[in-house]
Amino acid sequence: MRLHLIAIGRLRDPPLEALIARYVERSPWPLRTVELVARGKAGGAAAETALLLEKVPEGARIVALDERGLDLSSTDFAGRLDAWRHEAAADVAFLVGGADGLAPTARERADLVLAFGRATWPHMLVRVMLAEQLWRAASIMAGHPYHRA
Repeated sequence: MRLHLIAIGRLRDPPLEALIARYVERSPWPLRTVELVARGKAGGAAAETALLLEKVPEGARIVALDERGLDLSSTDFAGRLDAWRHEAAADVAFLVGGADGLAPTARERADLVLAFGRATWPHMLVRVMLAEQLWRAASIMAGHPYHRA
């Protein structure tokens, strides 16, 4: 299964880049990061969401990161990924919007709308949190003792 982290904005913070790289290197799945820059403010979240959806591979499962989504435990998140893996999903695309979040079209097309709690997180930090949760999910699925639920 190939994972795609598709996000609005360029990550230009070396400590955050290093954290993401750390989890990407550990991941048993290939994890491709696509950073998109919306030109101008025209269209806001709708225009940004359209850019994100254009980059989703054909037939991919879509996970929209949104504060109104499901607040899954790490174990439940791993279970969802494991189910998709057993269903032979070739690709899973994770969509991270910009400062204005995602337009309703992303949530409507998503197979899962995921929240990291009810707090609003900076969209750059969400990438780090997602990379860590993907690595943790792989650890849980492998039965690694690191995760203690």
